[in-house]
Amino acid sequence: MIKPIGSDTLKPLFVYDSDKHDALMHEAESLPSIVISSAAAGNAVMMGGGYFTPLTGYMNVADAVSCAESMQTTSGQFFPVPILNLVEDISAIKDAKRIALRDPNVEGQPVIAVQDIEAIEEVSDEQMKLMTEKVYRTTDTEHPGVAAFNSQGRYAISGPIQVLNFSYFQTDFPDTFRTAVEIRNEIQERGWKKVVAFQTRNPMHRAHEELCRMAMDRLGCDGLVIHMLLGKLKPGDIPAPVRDAAIRKMVELYFPPNSAMITGYGFDMLYAGPREAVLHAYFRQNMGATHFIIGRDHAGVGDYYGPFDAQTIFDEEVPAGALEIEIFKADHTAYSKKLNKVVMMCEAPDHSKEDFVLLSGTKVREMLGKGEAPPKEFSRPEVAKILMDYYQSLNG
Repeated sequence: MIKPIGSDTLKPLFVYDSDKHDALMHEAESLPSIVISSAAAGNAVMMGGGYFTPLTGYMNVADAVSCAESMQTTSGQFFPVPILNLVEDISAIKDAKRIALRDPNVEGQPVIAVQDIEAIEEVSDEQMKLMTEKVYRTTDTEHPGVAAFNSQGRYAISGPIQVLNFSYFQTDFPDTFRTAVEIRNEIQERGWKKVVAFQTRNPMHRAHEELCRMAMDRLGCDGLVIHMLLGKLKPGDIPAPVRDAAIRKMVELYFPPNSAMITGYGFDMLYAGPREAVLHAYFRQNMGATHFIIGRDHAGVGDYYGPFDAQTIFDEEVPAGALEIEIFKADHTAYSKKLNKVVMMCEAPDHSKEDFVLLSGTKVREMLGKGEAPPKEFSRPEVAKILMDYYQSLNG
């Protein structure tokens, strides 16, 4: 099986031993505590589940800046983005050496992790600007990722963490949320050797479904892991429960048994395009995938990135030998009226735009809101039904 990054085994930071867990929960009640940002809570969930192996906790400013600049910490450990615990106010924890981190996304703000403090540093305007520019390729505050990153606060609390729960992801998505440890175990149980992962923050239409099939066929994969983001999105994106239901229906009806796993992970979307694509590949290797699909404008938003920047970054910027997972580079896929099947548009040079069934996201949302199913060449009717019900509930 493919090895995790920088380690022979996964290093989940969740405290699985029940006695230790109980003792830490008890200790946490007497520790100075701080409510962390949604992004920092997502980082804790990812570290807890082993996705960010071999990180042991939140980075200090030097490591965060170094990762932003070169995708490596100051010691040379590969990591594509800064993993920070940024807060606005440190008055409650000033002289503490050990603190409880409270979850902003769950009622009552329960303790999500305990952190040993190695340093509390103020991040300068120049450092924030540099990290923003390197990771997001823009400092435009209209960019949802830039806005979220710059609104967390300016004090970076670094040091190792012990994770005590998986926020709302395990309770809200019991059938879908999986740790990297659990996915690795299931891949092994299914006997899969070659595994391709597909990232999604949207429902899957025919083009996505066929793209996954193409990748499986061309790579000779035993299995597909559909791995959906379950964290916070920008306004207007379809909520995770609706996406989950639509994807499950598609797999149940249109994929052979034991060919696809439906899973999800707890993290807020960065919308960082190329840099987020590298992060996506990083934790897919950690969860056991040997291949990862990256299509057009992967993890992008608006017009901030070129259509294939998220593919070229692997050749141009990722340090040599940093990743073992292989990237399946895909073009836009669409249904060809000439060939009566979904194709990659770059593989149909004799086609004009009129030869494809192409609908904009806006047009699809409009149709679904009116209770009109998109053409069957674009969306499976059973999937469209779930989405229509959702959009009509918004208008009701």
